[in-house]
Amino acid sequence: QANESQTDTTTMISQLRSYYCRFSIVVLATILLSTTSFTDAQTCNGILISYSAGTGVRLPPNVTDPKKQPYRFESTLTVLNNGLDELKSWKVFVGFQHDEFLVSASDAVLADGTTLPAAVGNGTVFAGYPMTDLKTAVETAGDLTQMQAQIDLVGTVFGVKPPNVPLPSSINLANDGFICGKAIGQGKNGTNVCCTRDPKFKTNITTDEKFLPRQDGDLTIMYDVIRSYDSNYWAEVAISNHNSLGRLDNWKLNWDWMNDEFIFAMKGAYPSVVDASDCIFGKQGTFYKDLDFATVLNCQRRPTIIDLPPTKFNDTDLGKIPSCCRNGTILPPSMDPSKSVSRFQMQVFKMPPVLNRSELSPPQNWKISGSLNPDYKCGPPIRVSPTANPDPTGLPLNKTVMASWQVVCNITTAKGTSSKCCVSFSAYYNESVIPCKTCACGCTKNVGNTCSTTAPAMWLPSEALLVPFDNRTAKARAWAALKHLPMPKPMPCSDNCGVSINWHLLTDYNKGWSARVTLFNWGDTNFADWFAAVQMDKATAGFEKMYSFNGSAIEINGVNNTIIMQGLEGLNYLVGETDGADPQRDPRVPGKQQSVMSFTKKTTPGISVIHGDGFPTKVFFNGEECSLPSVFPTSSAFRKEFSFATLMLLPLLLAVFMW
Repeated sequence: QANESQTDTTTMISQLRSYYCRFSIVVLATILLSTTSFTDAQTCNGILISYSAGTGVRLPPNVTDPKKQPYRFESTLTVLNNGLDELKSWKVFVGFQHDEFLVSASDAVLADGTTLPAAVGNGTVFAGYPMTDLKTAVETAGDLTQMQAQIDLVGTVFGVKPPNVPLPSSINLANDGFICGKAIGQGKNGTNVCCTRDPKFKTNITTDEKFLPRQDGDLTIMYDVIRSYDSNYWAEVAISNHNSLGRLDNWKLNWDWMNDEFIFAMKGAYPSVVDASDCIFGKQGTFYKDLDFATVLNCQRRPTIIDLPPTKFNDTDLGKIPSCCRNGTILPPSMDPSKSVSRFQMQVFKMPPVLNRSELSPPQNWKISGSLNPDYKCGPPIRVSPTANPDPTGLPLNKTVMASWQVVCNITTAKGTSSKCCVSFSAYYNESVIPCKTCACGCTKNVGNTCSTTAPAMWLPSEALLVPFDNRTAKARAWAALKHLPMPKPMPCSDNCGVSINWHLLTDYNKGWSARVTLFNWGDTNFADWFAAVQMDKATAGFEKMYSFNGSAIEINGVNNTIIMQGLEGLNYLVGETDGADPQRDPRVPGKQQSVMSFTKKTTPGISVIHGDGFPTKVFFNGEECSLPSVFPTSSAFRKEFSFATLMLLPLLLAVFMW
């Protein structure tokens, strides 16, 4: 028996040794596969980022130009935390350079909120999901499942024929406060880089804080879980505008559900499409067999949420949410702080395996847009400290929500993006109006010979500003002939803008000057609570008042060069274009509002009004920057006409004098 016991013990020890060896081999293999170099994994005392690519496979169609031939690519991006501090909300930039079209990415999303598939040929930033934070080896005893994120990428690349491999131009950590060294190649199929903390970077974040601090942005979205149950939760979404000139009208909010969630109920907003068919015929209907899906609001993976009209604010079922129900209008805080926030609540049902009240995950790939408003790019949701709200009982204390995430959105202008409004210039000393630029708000690609997209806009008489572009041709031709102005063939295309603004230099005298601002709405959309703003580097300090609008000078980013204007109370409604008195004969009439504004020269000595200082350098309408003319009205024509008129009067004056 003793021999048998000794044999069993020896066998057990042998099995343990074998298991330990296999475990060690697996760990080492994981490191080798994920970082491409065991040496680099050991020597990098920071964040090690590696990228390895496999050979591609040719895809149809077959094209004659080898640079345009598509190939399938598969690659792996690995982020390993070898530092002493936890990496919260990791983000990595990959400099794709071969017109890559990314189809899928495991365990990550695009940080700018773009939904896959998407073109990433100019490079893109990945953000971790669902594992957003990477712990350290010290706090996990070297557990790679908590220290490392491995993202498998699949997509299409152009012009990189096997055996060549489409490697990115660069890879680096996109989190603030890190310095990345030079990328090191790992053979022909991979590259890696080590990023360490920048000792010069100043931050108010301490390493023992559980959450990242809230960030600043043009617009922020808070996703607060206010009640949580095993199978569902209630979330409150608050959209806050922080940009002094930013604005949203008829906002539309989109996101992607990542775990088959669906919206059961809402208050303060509503889905643009009420449809439960995806649930009924999907896995949700199979799991929730006893749920009445007739009352479910939306089962789309990417829903579109819209605001409710003001009439629903006091509705017991749909309203009763602070800052809701404004037809999707979010004003800048400089205009009305009480209307710079929009809020709604929704009940979200979850799906297995996350059926636990503590397992909470926000949707990803957020996007917000409006009509005639700036374009916003939104980052990924970042876990922040729970929002504290005043206690509803009235007690002097705050009540925190279950969990909070913040989405930061900033105004961006993509290359080649057209404006949505334009400006024309005119002055008292020149009879011609410099109109909006040709194709200021874009032109269709196939205009043929009907008009020229490159010819400069033709100068106009002032009365032509009240006429739609299609009805200006005769006036433009007659004015060009009268004033001996060039007449291009074919004629220039329209500006194609729904809103145009005329800035007219009205007077200029010793102690001050004045301008007249006229807004034209050529579209069908009415603008309630509209606002406009002008930036004037040298003239704003002399602004006195507006006579038919509310106007005030404001400071933006420490610079006092902006004048914001809006309609007076009861008159802040810019209507759309309407029919003329006789629709069969008369052209359509734009919605129009106008005001004169006065300036003093006392606080702006040396200002040259007619030589450019009296014209704005930037103009905004409802937060959208408008296209400006390239030139100012000149006084040369005025001088010529004045000299000719004086010459004609000289004989009469002489006759009177001699008489």
